[in-house]
Amino acid sequence: MPLDTYGVLAGTLHRHFRDQPDSTGRWFHVNLEVDAPAGRYRCAVDVDGKHAAIGVQWKVFTLHASVLDPVASPSPGYHDLARVSGSGAIDHLRHPALADRPGCLFVRRPPAWIQRILDRLNPPRPWVSGSHLEASQALEPILVPGRPVLIFGEPFDEGLGMHNIHQNQGDPYGSQWWPDNGTWQDGATLTRREDGLFDVFVSKFSTQADATDSDGHPLPPDPL
Repeated sequence: MPLDTYGVLAGTLHRHFRDQPDSTGRWFHVNLEVDAPAGRYRCAVDVDGKHAAIGVQWKVFTLHASVLDPVASPSPGYHDLARVSGSGAIDHLRHPALADRPGCLFVRRPPAWIQRILDRLNPPRPWVSGSHLEASQALEPILVPGRPVLIFGEPFDEGLGMHNIHQNQGDPYGSQWWPDNGTWQDGATLTRREDGLFDVFVSKFSTQADATDSDGHPLPPDPL
């Protein structure tokens, strides 16, 4: 069963702030305050795991607006998104602009000259692993007050806000998040620069798989 609701918030970044660390096992977030017609939203971007053994991973890169159609320029406010390719929804493993590879054209590794072309068209974007402080420091440079922003994730049940702004698939069987697995429902933080390009931050947890089935559940490892 995927997330209850999924969509994108379009607005203007007012400011951001970090959670105060504590010893009660809460998740640590970088919080964005985003202005939209309904008011000021709080968007909680996860930058660590609740348990020390669950590390955080992230990517920061830049995208042209055209690859985000049809949600590159939505009207300000929150918009539900269909969880399918082409709706504007985000999938870290399947969206051609976000995945490490847009799809394999060759059964075996292509010739080096072809691989160089593929790398230029879609550069590899490996996940970076580190502490919640390093993840926060990677995110914060793109959080420029006054920038238009797109926040992909799940709206709060009550009040104005967004959460689950991270990968929402690949959680292991038996975990409390297994029921939330689903494709085309991943979170992301995008801020639009003056040149029209988008700076992008995406994150996941080390326990989440890098390959999933059509339900967003982890695929079994390849046999040796």
